Amino acid sequence: MLALLLALAPLSFAQDRAPADAAAGTAAIGEVAAGPATGDAWIDATLLDIDRYAARHRDAFIDELVRYHGTPRALAAELLAGEAAWSAGELYFACALGRVSGRPCRTVANLRERAPSQPWSEIAAQVGAAPGSAPFKRLRTEITASYRRWARPLPDGD
Repeated sequence: MLALLLALAPLSFAQDRAPADAAAGTAAIGEVAAGPATGDAWIDATLLDIDRYAARHRDAFIDELVRYHGTPRALAAELLAGEAAWSAGELYFACALGRVSGRPCRTVANLRERAPSQPWSEIAAQVGAAPGSAPFKRLRTEITASYRRWARPLPDGD
């Protein structure tokens, strides 16, 4: 019995990294064919992984946005469930971008909604966090901290 428990223990701690079910695969507002187009390939890949995490752990994902990114709970729920439902990764990026640029998530979300086909890298530049800038680099720190709180391994990348 103990051997069986020890054999299964790693599975109980692992987060499922398989593609989310079809319901969670709703197209994101302005989703660019090449991905989120943040200007950083690692962040792009991580945002896609955040989609998978949020599909299984929606409440924990929303709690993260509320607690650590200052996002109103109603805003997060609205954007994830609205007619033009946002992907969780893009919502995370909007709120984290707001956090590092000193703007509310709603402000960044409004910029995205006005120009949904605009790459995130351009929106980041509009709020003073262009790729390569100090605020943009803090996004990686924000993402890493979220993954640590979720006890989730970061996707492979640089």
